[in-house]
Amino acid sequence: MKAIISDELKLRLRYQARAVGIVGALAMIASIFLTWAYGHEALDDMAYPGAPSPLQLFFGLLALLVLALLAIPLVGKPKLGRWARIVAWNTTAKTAALAALGMAVVAVAGIAIELGGLINVDPGGWVALAGGLVSVASTLFLPDSPEPSLERVKSPKWLQISVIGVAMALVLFGAAFALGLSDAGSFLTFAAFLVGLVMVLRQFGAFDWLSIAGANNNRVLVLSAFAVAFVFPFTQDGSDANMSIAAQVLIFAATALGLNIVVGLVGLLDLGYIAFLGAGAFTAAVLSESAFSRIDFHPPFIVTVLISGTVASVLGLLIGAPTLRVSGDYLAIVTLAFGEIFRITMNNLDGSDGPNITNGSAGIPGIPDLDLFGFNFGDPHIILGIDIGRFANYYWLMLLVMGLIIVVFTNLNHSRIGRGWVAIREDELAAEAMGVNTFALKLLAFSGGAFLAGVAGAVKAHHDVSVTPEQYVFLESAFLLAAVVLGGMGTVAGVLIGATILKLLPEKLRFFSDYRLLMFGLLMVFMMRFRPEGIVADERRQLEFHAEDEELADEVEEELITHHAHLNPDRKAFEL
Repeated sequence: MKAIISDELKLRLRYQARAVGIVGALAMIASIFLTWAYGHEALDDMAYPGAPSPLQLFFGLLALLVLALLAIPLVGKPKLGRWARIVAWNTTAKTAALAALGMAVVAVAGIAIELGGLINVDPGGWVALAGGLVSVASTLFLPDSPEPSLERVKSPKWLQISVIGVAMALVLFGAAFALGLSDAGSFLTFAAFLVGLVMVLRQFGAFDWLSIAGANNNRVLVLSAFAVAFVFPFTQDGSDANMSIAAQVLIFAATALGLNIVVGLVGLLDLGYIAFLGAGAFTAAVLSESAFSRIDFHPPFIVTVLISGTVASVLGLLIGAPTLRVSGDYLAIVTLAFGEIFRITMNNLDGSDGPNITNGSAGIPGIPDLDLFGFNFGDPHIILGIDIGRFANYYWLMLLVMGLIIVVFTNLNHSRIGRGWVAIREDELAAEAMGVNTFALKLLAFSGGAFLAGVAGAVKAHHDVSVTPEQYVFLESAFLLAAVVLGGMGTVAGVLIGATILKLLPEKLRFFSDYRLLMFGLLMVFMMRFRPEGIVADERRQLEFHAEDEELADEVEEELITHHAHLNPDRKAFEL
């Protein structure tokens, strides 16, 4: 379509296109005051005229963004000044229109599926669709905007801190609202809103500016992030189901961060990583006071965690020492075989085919809750008038574990060891020629990542109450690897986002259980086609995946220079 519409035609029709787009945005805003569904049970009840549901209000927010992005340059062009060059108004308007249309499509499809046909979609839904189509069509006639340069705007420190605080509060609200949605259609509609909003903010340049603000106020960012994560259980009104999902997300994310060392930093393809999580879980289960434990040794949990991590790390050394001299497909095959060997071995330790340690396929059930310094994680507590159940207790424990893992990962990444790992990933032969002990560093990465997985497994055993070999199959390793690749290899925030998406979606889409793997596959194909570097891209890997894109190389180089300038106050800051 872009090739059909010439630049000359776009310039000639730009004012008419804005006017038509504004009409479409107004139609979308008006639609939220109409009924979208014939029945009250669809989505979050969109059957009341004049009383928009929460999802309708979110749709209205996207429509307001479309209206503002189209109207402000039209009525305020003489006063925009340098902001006309800083903000990509036209391109952002196109993104916002597409986001609104996408949310309307998902909502209408959800109503049709839940109520049994498109006939159950009321006029409000059709008006929203029509307004979205009109807005998208009109934005195609807008000239392309230059790339946004919002990150170059010099802003005061108080503004940066305030925006970080507001952003964290919005993340807390979004997470609480998403987990509170029990209806799958409502969850998908809200997910469509979040994806659209993120795309709009990214196109606007907000994330580039926020990354600079976070770098300038790193401690504020870290403390606010952990504060938001800490108060999250208070937003769930004592829901054990939601807090169980949240705790599982953190366990999954902690394991994925360990794998991120092996895959993201060193570039070793490990397809059997779930075995290290299982090793930690089985070790903690055997050392627990479960009636089915076959070992009469029950140390405190602090000692158990260290033993679990050590056992997993030793397994990493045992499998890594003879195999890390191979790479690529051969290493993937070896690690895949190791994962299956671990599962089969745990099945065979049943007293028949081997010593009775794990009770075979039955596993070790009845694992008691943790008791740390007199605090029983299985007991509910009332804090600030809110019931805090056992899963919230494990969530807080995993939050502390995650903090330690992030500190370890970040410091390793920026240390001499981390630079050696990156050198191996870039070119192992060149790194070895420069004096890097490649084998020792690869073995360290393998065992270190295994240790982190073992620590997460120790908590998982008590959280799940039981441990069985069938919990640690190859598919779980594939999901861990997908979380790293989807989120962004070599990054912390990316892996956390990827792990959250891959753990949360299956829980919220249980009605779609027969097709969850299909959705997962389509998501991975989409990401590998359009953003192979992941959701949160490491600059170096972004250049690797787009080596032929000279404009991207220039952009990344410019971002690195800008980032360096903001981190070094002695140098002159960039100003427009």
